[in-house]
Amino acid sequence: MTKVSYPPGVENHGGFLRIWFMYKGSRVREKLSIPDTPKNRKSAGDLRSAVCFAIKTGSFSYSAQFPDSINLSKFGEERIDITVGELCEKWLSLKEIDICNNTMGRYKSAARNTLPMLGEFTLLSSINQEKMMSLRKSLLTGMQNPKRGHKSIVKGRSVATVNFYMGVIYGMMGFAKANGYISENPMDGMSPLRRSKVEPDPLTRDEFVRLIDACSNRQVKNFWSLAVYTGLRHGEMCGIAWEDIDLKAGTLTVKRNHTLTKEFTPPKTDAGTDRVIILIDAALEVLRDQAELTRLGKQHEIDVVLREYKKKEVHKCTFVFNPSLHAKNGRSGNHYAVGSVNQSWEAAMRRAGLRYRKAYQSRHTYACWSLTAGANPNFIASQMGHANAQMVYQVYGKWMTDNDREQLAILNQKLSSFAPSMPHAKVV
Repeated sequence: MTKVSYPPGVENHGGFLRIWFMYKGSRVREKLSIPDTPKNRKSAGDLRSAVCFAIKTGSFSYSAQFPDSINLSKFGEERIDITVGELCEKWLSLKEIDICNNTMGRYKSAARNTLPMLGEFTLLSSINQEKMMSLRKSLLTGMQNPKRGHKSIVKGRSVATVNFYMGVIYGMMGFAKANGYISENPMDGMSPLRRSKVEPDPLTRDEFVRLIDACSNRQVKNFWSLAVYTGLRHGEMCGIAWEDIDLKAGTLTVKRNHTLTKEFTPPKTDAGTDRVIILIDAALEVLRDQAELTRLGKQHEIDVVLREYKKKEVHKCTFVFNPSLHAKNGRSGNHYAVGSVNQSWEAAMRRAGLRYRKAYQSRHTYACWSLTAGANPNFIASQMGHANAQMVYQVYGKWMTDNDREQLAILNQKLSSFAPSMPHAKVV
């Protein structure tokens, strides 16, 4: 039997070849995952010689030569060329401490919908701007579902959704550049898709009356009446407790928001944290009516997930709106969720025979009605939980200009009484 000869530093390992060499005072072995054949032995010997030469000349990069090696961490190096899927997993795991669970859910949704198009096992180094622009186009116009073949077509997304998805990927690519996985962000120079300005579509007073009349029960009527009279976000509406309300002072303190991930968090923005809503008479009337239904209900202890990572606090809440009042199967919770209240809005819109609008128009209705009534934009911004009036000016500018004539009448009335009279010309 002929003895097999191997070049220096090359050996057989389970029918495959591997090489060994000295690096930083340690003997290391690297599997090559190629069969043990005479031709491959020579190639392995050449590779081993090249590695030894690079080590001697100081030009050797372990992560570049063996990007999948288990020895990288041993020498304080990290793999440089990773796949898109690996980058996404690493980035999301580190991003978790920066954002709330609800936002993390949206980030994961963006990854889930874009990774199949980029290719989860595609090397990050092969991603260029052309591929990113093709991805954006596919998201917008639709494409074949890569998981289900040519018979299944993924519909195109809205411009807002595409911009959000691409924004998430841009953050991920920026992370890759900052940590040396790529030298340039392939999305640099790409602008968000242009969006047509969507004007608020508030209810008229007649439509509001028809909507409330079409609500299925007294509690739902009160829910949507209060939403329109306060401009609260729907998650905030779901979290209102009687402990937050002072009917005598006419105030409601917004302390929590219920998210799509079914957890309570502080209100959406820092400006909205524990903000005090000054209730108009109509809102107070709604709350007094609702008090007959739930004010003496059971108090519950709930966890509110704070913005600081892994921090929570307990709130004691007697919820103003309790779905168990009208539950038919006995399986309703102690408070509403955003998804269920949206369904109640849609059902009432259908029964009322109204032109369809999204439930978020309840918030727009409050803002537009308030501006039409002549309310100060800064006051409206404070009520709605915006940091300043800029959002009010940007979104509701039309309703502000429509009110110009009324504002002129107010100025004439207020200023004319003390404005100095103009001198009259002398009569000769």
